[in-house]
Amino acid sequence: MKIIPAFSSGIRRVNGAPLVLAGVYVLTWLIALPLGLALQQMITDSLGASGAAAEAARGVNYLWWQQFSEQAVGVGRAFSPAIIGGAAVVDNLGSMFDNRAHVLPVAAAGAAYVLVWIFLAGGILDRYARNRSTRAFGFFAACGGYFFRLFRLGIFAGAVYFVLFGFLHPWLLGTVYQAQVGDLTVEWKAFLLRAALYLLFGLVLCVCNLVFDYAKVRMVVEDRRSAIGALLAAVRFVRHRPGAFGLYLLDGGCFALVVAVYALLAPGARVPAWWTLVAGQAYLLARLWVKLLFYASEVAFFQGALAHAEYVAAPLPVWPDSPAADAIGPSRGPGS
Repeated sequence: MKIIPAFSSGIRRVNGAPLVLAGVYVLTWLIALPLGLALQQMITDSLGASGAAAEAARGVNYLWWQQFSEQAVGVGRAFSPAIIGGAAVVDNLGSMFDNRAHVLPVAAAGAAYVLVWIFLAGGILDRYARNRSTRAFGFFAACGGYFFRLFRLGIFAGAVYFVLFGFLHPWLLGTVYQAQVGDLTVEWKAFLLRAALYLLFGLVLCVCNLVFDYAKVRMVVEDRRSAIGALLAAVRFVRHRPGAFGLYLLDGGCFALVVAVYALLAPGARVPAWWTLVAGQAYLLARLWVKLLFYASEVAFFQGALAHAEYVAAPLPVWPDSPAADAIGPSRGPGS
């Protein structure tokens, strides 16, 4: 299957399942809510009825904010000027590529978020593979049926990312970089070298992410039970089909576009709070839409490449069973 048709099909599949997008948005919001409430209480306790509170309500009180950041504990440490407008995007990307540690409550919420996505991934991929409504029962049956398989795959993914961020990142950006810049006297050369090392690390990270994505796709579409088997099959699929990389870059371009637009248009500190909230939630929805686009377009590309286009499994998954690709009869299009 060509890249553009797979990309277009992915867009149609995501837009054709608005409840999936709405569901992951609500779950994201609910996971973040306890942290938000805890932070709200910290800010309320810090400001009280002081004059700093009135100034903060009109805009930003940087003096109070600095004092709060220095004294804060837990989730309060994440409340810094870096969360304002486009700075939040830069700070998030910098945290990933610089491998900076997160505040413990935020890291715990992130771990819970990953676990929720592992559970939902089976239902989401099954829904996009069928390209038709599966209703709540079929969706959550697929979620449950594939959860432990995807969880085992997630253990492999976690081990790989641990090696990447725990060993490869410090070696490239630490050992290699320091060894090369020791004798440099021109600052721009050091900058270019660091940028090249970031690019190399990002490339390795993207390749690993691509392989694990297609391992999930093969596990669901082909009803594979072995995480290792799905991973090896994904490696073979990606290695023999360069279009998978092209599609990933196209999806990644959508992500970069969303991030760039928000970074340019994000409201600053002296705008109404309601507008900041609306802009932030719009950005969150766009980010989630792009994440789902990765799944949907990769499913479409895989089905087209292996002659499973317009794949519709039958019957609907019934807990704890799920449809097997090798039990599918001749492919039939919608309406046949």
